[in-house]
Amino acid sequence: MANFWIDTHAHIYKEEFQLDRVDMLARSTKAGMARIYMPNIDHTSIDDMMELEAKNPTTCIPMMGLHPCSVKRDFEKELYQVEAWLSKRKFAAVGEMGTDLYWDKTFWDQQKEAFLIQVEWAKKYELPIVIHCRESLQETIELLEPLLNGKLTGVFHCFSGSIEQAKRIADMGFYVGLGGVATFKKSGLEDIIPTIDLENIVLETDCPYLAPVPHRGKRNEPAYIPLIAQKIAELKKITLEELSHITVSNSKKLFNDPYELSDY
Repeated sequence: MANFWIDTHAHIYKEEFQLDRVDMLARSTKAGMARIYMPNIDHTSIDDMMELEAKNPTTCIPMMGLHPCSVKRDFEKELYQVEAWLSKRKFAAVGEMGTDLYWDKTFWDQQKEAFLIQVEWAKKYELPIVIHCRESLQETIELLEPLLNGKLTGVFHCFSGSIEQAKRIADMGFYVGLGGVATFKKSGLEDIIPTIDLENIVLETDCPYLAPVPHRGKRNEPAYIPLIAQKIAELKKITLEELSHITVSNSKKLFNDPYELSDY
């Protein structure tokens, strides 16, 4: 049987795909992509994301959340729209949400408040959370740990932390999202990925960003998941077939996806 894959984090609604979106999705299908999960950014991305779901309802699955880089002084207005959408239909997750200390630390307090609010919505609607934590992984772990209730789960997307941080994430019942960075020579992940339990790994592209080698520096897309998978399978010393089976199973658990592979 051909390997199936799930891209747990892909911004395929963005303008970078405007000219070849149909072809990009065809390449994804050819590469074995069973599902592509789309994290929201803010109010500007919702219409394009929902349109893509309407055209590809079994493949392109939306989340609803507010990205930390869109948390500004008026973030309550953004969150109002997120809450309105969460209250009227089902989404795969609350996301992309989280924290970011890479570009700007001005709205750190607002980021933390938006994080707490969105975690409460995830609990209310019994949804996983998809966490962005660029240059703020340790702070985000410490922010999340007191909020656990035995049911809350999710994924730390674009993981690039330490062995100890990966263990704390697993102990919380969360997954780590591994993407193109795993193929970068100086990422440091070659020593860390072998220590992460396979049951805690899901795959992602974060496209159009962070394309894996040999496409590094170019636009990323879901069809590149097998390149990421190849590197991780090598580091874990398992076959691609084993990694496909485990990561698809993990993704289905994460997003509470009831479909069997034969349904894709």
